[in-house]
Amino acid sequence: MSVVAPPNSEELAEVLRRAALHSRTIALSGNSSKRMMAGPIAPADERISTAALNAILAYEPHDLTVSVQAGMLWRDFACALAANRQMVPLDPPFAEEATVGGVIAANSSGPRRRLYGTARDMVIGMRFVTLEGKEVQSGGMVVKNVAGLDMAKLMIGSFGTLAAITVVNFKLVPMPETERSFVLPFDSAAAAVAARDRILKSALLPAALDLLNPEAGDTLGDRAWLLIVRAGGNPAAIERYQRELAELAPAAVYEDTRHESLWRHIGNFTPQFLKKYPDGAVVRVSCTLKGLEAVMAAFDGPAIARAGTGVCYGYFERCEAAAAWITAAVQRGWKAFVEFAPQAWRETAVLWPAPGGDLELMRKVKKLFDPESVLNRGRMFSRI
Repeated sequence: MSVVAPPNSEELAEVLRRAALHSRTIALSGNSSKRMMAGPIAPADERISTAALNAILAYEPHDLTVSVQAGMLWRDFACALAANRQMVPLDPPFAEEATVGGVIAANSSGPRRRLYGTARDMVIGMRFVTLEGKEVQSGGMVVKNVAGLDMAKLMIGSFGTLAAITVVNFKLVPMPETERSFVLPFDSAAAAVAARDRILKSALLPAALDLLNPEAGDTLGDRAWLLIVRAGGNPAAIERYQRELAELAPAAVYEDTRHESLWRHIGNFTPQFLKKYPDGAVVRVSCTLKGLEAVMAAFDGPAIARAGTGVCYGYFERCEAAAAWITAAVQRGWKAFVEFAPQAWRETAVLWPAPGGDLELMRKVKKLFDPESVLNRGRMFSRI
């Protein structure tokens, strides 16, 4: 079946309206870069892409705001902002292939979540098209404008199950004057977490604070527990990082291209792992800062944690091993789910075994936007 890519929001609205009117099921996507993420893509009568909506509509560098269409590739969007030394520091995985709308619909984020937050902290407005064929404006182009933002927040992380995002407005962040990374090796998770705690209690404010277990550290040539600190600021601030971190461990310092390569490696860890192990899976666990050590110690294979926020990722070469690990994790009360896995396996697997009390509310919201459940069926981890 061919994919329809409407060239503007009006035609997109009409395509959605017509399909819904005739109760035809719809598979909605951007560039399908995260097709192994969340629930399986169910067979549909219509396949629709936002990829043709790929322009920056308004960009005010002095106001630190930008309005961009959902189909624009994230890498192109980031390059356009970088020309003015500005950024939207979400660090999404699959950044080379992902679209802006896909990043927001999946609520993707990465290492710099520690300092800058997630999409909900950066999106100031949005336009989206409903199955009734209406384009809804939520928020605006002013950072303090909060009118209608709750509606936009429903779209963030919805995996296209509610409506089609057409335009996203962001508040921007200036790039730091200087950046440097520090890789601190430790012989145990306990020692690495203790160093993490000292950093969090200090006056330092790193942009990212990631922890790699020895299996993940081995991909950087150091089979140890690696605490990786991303620092930015003026030269004096960087010197302070170097001085204070030296008290915790003999840190390797990454500058310039090595610094950029380091974070590309970490940012691409998931897509590279899935490329190497096509039958593999990635598990995501949300935990407290105190509980992070136990979660990371429970992984046998590679694992990476956003050590300053409590989000952990475990990598399994076989889906069955991930399923067994998830079962044990839920029994321990951990909030865990399978974030990435092959299509065929996800069709029968339990990806999100303990969704919690919010699931019923999410289903009610789905019913409001999509009464006949024709849009991206099952994409919300097979629960919606």
